[in-house]
Amino acid sequence: MSLEYIDFNGNIVPANEPIFKSTNRGFRYGDGLFESMRFIKGKLKFPEMHIDRIQKGMKLLKFDNFSLIDIWFLREKVEDLVRRNRIGPDARIRLTVFRDSEGLYSPVSNKFGYLLEAQKLGESQYVLNNTGLIIDVYDEIPKSINSLSNLKTSNALVYVLSGIFKNKNALDEVLILNQHGFLCESMSSNVFMVYDRKLYTPALNEGCIAGVMRQVVMRLAKENNIELIEAQINPDILNEADEVFLTNATRGIQWVMGYNNKRYFNEVSRFLNEKLNLL
Repeated sequence: MSLEYIDFNGNIVPANEPIFKSTNRGFRYGDGLFESMRFIKGKLKFPEMHIDRIQKGMKLLKFDNFSLIDIWFLREKVEDLVRRNRIGPDARIRLTVFRDSEGLYSPVSNKFGYLLEAQKLGESQYVLNNTGLIIDVYDEIPKSINSLSNLKTSNALVYVLSGIFKNKNALDEVLILNQHGFLCESMSSNVFMVYDRKLYTPALNEGCIAGVMRQVVMRLAKENNIELIEAQINPDILNEADEVFLTNATRGIQWVMGYNNKRYFNEVSRFLNEKLNLL
């Protein structure tokens, strides 16, 4: 097996080489954010949307010089790392940006560091899952709603604990509630549902991640005359919905087959997945 490499602050180093000190703020405080992306047929998908979200997040977290991570930077670094790892034209990309500074809660400076990773994937398109997912609702710890809620920050304990719940109950995915008890998102994706021939998804002010694939699917729905409603959604709708599907930047669209005794179709998710692969 060939040696894998990562890009750490512009240096290409073996993936198994230690890179962090114990004072790293991402480790100590979750002081950072990350972006997951898809590389298909030698091309980074939706780079403008990813850069927009990265820069907005870095600005909100008060990082200096956030504009240095732009489309040119992202494309060059991703393509270089993919070539170095010899993983072919299809990959999952993760960019983690952290505050590269000494200090306790109050940092000495607001300069940023980054870590770029690339993982080989075998599919040259977004593949809709053949077998639908089995899900449940994780309600032990809700997600708080604030200005950080729409970001993919390095502070991910709600998702970690929901993942433990998923594993313990032999589920494929779990849905997370916000502090008011309404649907927010899944452990790793945004959530959509079809009810009464309309497509629903939690609004951003319900605390969900402002997902890139969420934006893409919403655009596809509107372009194809599917009525789309961003709303506050009671989890009880899961017992009445016709379809439920999840979206994220690396997997695209994944349809849900069952929740408790409820079973769902996948007509709309299949249609949107076909449109997605034409972009």
